[in-house]
Amino acid sequence: MSEHRISASGSAEELLKKVRVVLVNTTHPGNIGGAARAMKNMGLSSLYLVAPKEYPADRAVWRAAGAVDVLDSAIVVDTLEEAIGDCGLVVGTSARGRRIPWPLFTPREFGEKAIHEAKTHDVAVVFGREDRGLTNDELHKCHYHVHIPSNPDYSALNLATAVQVLCYEVRMAMLTLAEGKEPHFDDWDVPPARHKDVEMYFEHLEETMTDLGFFTPENPRQTMTRMRRLYSRIRLDQMELNIMRGMLTAIQNFVYHTNKKLEKQQKEP
Repeated sequence: MSEHRISASGSAEELLKKVRVVLVNTTHPGNIGGAARAMKNMGLSSLYLVAPKEYPADRAVWRAAGAVDVLDSAIVVDTLEEAIGDCGLVVGTSARGRRIPWPLFTPREFGEKAIHEAKTHDVAVVFGREDRGLTNDELHKCHYHVHIPSNPDYSALNLATAVQVLCYEVRMAMLTLAEGKEPHFDDWDVPPARHKDVEMYFEHLEETMTDLGFFTPENPRQTMTRMRRLYSRIRLDQMELNIMRGMLTAIQNFVYHTNKKLEKQQKEP
């Protein structure tokens, strides 16, 4: 899957660089490091810190793990306006239930919108304080809000976790744009079994079950129908089918030689 085939709008890497994560008044530096790690996991690198309570800090570096480069390039500013002033789209993270409703995205809608608009201008997604989020004034500076529909009985997300969710959706939208379809990992090392080969397998399976005394052709019930349904769900590939045919042959050989041995024993005086 190529991340570098995005027409005239630029490469995927360039689009991701134009989506910035803005953290406002972060209290715990470890959360800054965790957010940096979440960003790098998804290919984002532009981090803005608005008046963090403690930064730089060793705890941020520890939590960032291999994403120290995101921390090193982070831009620290005093106000939200400085962090978002040159952005054409600003989206603020918010809990639902505002007295005056604001245009609200799901995380997936946000990811799609962010990548679409990153083709022409910078995009910012703004995260608030760990204990109380963004103020109403800060949210009013955003064109849209985005809400992560977490468990209503336990809705508080760790800051880095919230960053991970939204950065993931940005990445998924980028991959969809790059490939012209949603990512789907369907590579397989062996081709699927052909229909006629599967039919031969069912004949072999019925013979073997009959040899074992497990299946009675005169009273089949729904045994073979259910076996067909089972294998249809699985969709055997050619190698798997060969293994199953080999196992049936081994069972038949064992039954044959066992029966021969019993017949010989019975003939002996």
